[in-house]
Amino acid sequence: MSRIGKSIITVPENVTLTVDENNTVTVKGPKGTLTQHINPDFKIEQKDNEVEITTEFNSLEHKSLHGLSRTLINNMIVGTTEGYEIQLVLEGVGFRAAVTGQQLDMALGYSHNIIFGLPEEVTATVESVRGKAPIVTLSSVDKQLVGAVAAKIRSLRKPEPYKGKGVLYKGEIVRRKAGKTAAK
Repeated sequence: MSRIGKSIITVPENVTLTVDENNTVTVKGPKGTLTQHINPDFKIEQKDNEVEITTEFNSLEHKSLHGLSRTLINNMIVGTTEGYEIQLVLEGVGFRAAVTGQQLDMALGYSHNIIFGLPEEVTATVESVRGKAPIVTLSSVDKQLVGAVAAKIRSLRKPEPYKGKGVLYKGEIVRRKAGKTAAK
């Protein structure tokens, strides 16, 4: 059995977790509702406010899926109670961002602005302070979705190693390269 999969998940009092006969887990919390289908080879047992995932198989694939299933359920519980948040920094001269409804309008150094449509489950806010790089904050109850949206926005202008310009995750360090030197 997987070490991660064996650990028990505690469910807070304000969260309801239900499992139907098709092994579909539904988690309802104060911030929203999430559903996830779990492999039918795993048995999900609920006792009071604790959830345990067990399996009869001992193959390498089942060990990895055991840990994955436990982590997915735990992420759903954390997402519906606390939510997830990712911050992106737009590093570069003239880089700007603005949110209008579910669209993120960004100026990333191209000849045109990029308008990025956000999914309904993701909310974005922009913090612009004069003299500092704008920070785009993405938040959602779904960890996978907010991570995928952040990765897609980052791919629009990846950080380059010579000047360090681009869309970075907050706290990300870009390894800088030396430019060309003049010939002697």
